[in-house]
Amino acid sequence: MSTPLFESQLQLSLRQRGKVRDIYTVDDQHLLIVATDRLSAFDVVLPTPIPNKGAILTSLSNFWFKFTNSLISNHLSDMSLRNVLSDNTEYQKMQDRAIIVKKFKPLPIEAIVRGYLAGSGWKDYKNSGAICDITLPQGLQLADKLPVPIYTPSSKAQVGEHDENIDFAETSALIGRRLAEQVRDISLEIYTRARDYAAARGIIIADTKFEFGTDMNGQLVLIDEVLTPDSSRFWPVEHYQVGSSPPSFDKQFVRDYLESLNWDKNPPGPVLPSEIIEKTAAKYREAQERLTV
Repeated sequence: MSTPLFESQLQLSLRQRGKVRDIYTVDDQHLLIVATDRLSAFDVVLPTPIPNKGAILTSLSNFWFKFTNSLISNHLSDMSLRNVLSDNTEYQKMQDRAIIVKKFKPLPIEAIVRGYLAGSGWKDYKNSGAICDITLPQGLQLADKLPVPIYTPSSKAQVGEHDENIDFAETSALIGRRLAEQVRDISLEIYTRARDYAAARGIIIADTKFEFGTDMNGQLVLIDEVLTPDSSRFWPVEHYQVGSSPPSFDKQFVRDYLESLNWDKNPPGPVLPSEIIEKTAAKYREAQERLTV
């Protein structure tokens, strides 16, 4: 297992450090994005990295970008990483976890699609019988498959702040109705196709989030990461049972551990024990192998 990377230091201009990704400026039209091994939970970046996580996220996102390319354009560039990172030591460290992308204007929302009842959606349903003002049938249980996938967008929070669920009307107010409809429709289409693909490989995609941007002509583009264990809830088909939370391939495993602690979910986050680190790393690897090999 490789030495984990908590924070990158490249000979480029650092634009931003996100919860997981470090973003550098290449030129006026391109960015270099490094997927580190940082892990965030409850919108808090934890102090303990997960070895090789960034490389797995990069591999999976690149796989899904190719998978969805017939549906929507994405931010991947043809520019060579080798040409941008001229220092060979830097290149060797980054080649499996860095990508060069075209610069687009990101939308101020996260496009969340839910196919199963879990997480905050389950809590909202128990309280009100609805998620993001979408009323659901009565009597559903934890982990139940929804009659049809639902689109439940959220606002995009800064590091250290919490995302907030918003309804479709609020989304339309933020980005315009036409674009809001496009985001909703393509998000549901991508989820449905990916769900069916993953199910054939033993993984249930319970829910996921997408991020989008627009080009200079206002055309919608898929950006950030796609259908990774960080942006999705993956369940193994063989352990799925309605009424209980299935063991997951994603960071829900870490969330479950953190829920057992006396932690108020505010920074700083607790240090993860080695057993949790190793099991989490193994779950990321297995998700990658099931989906891409």
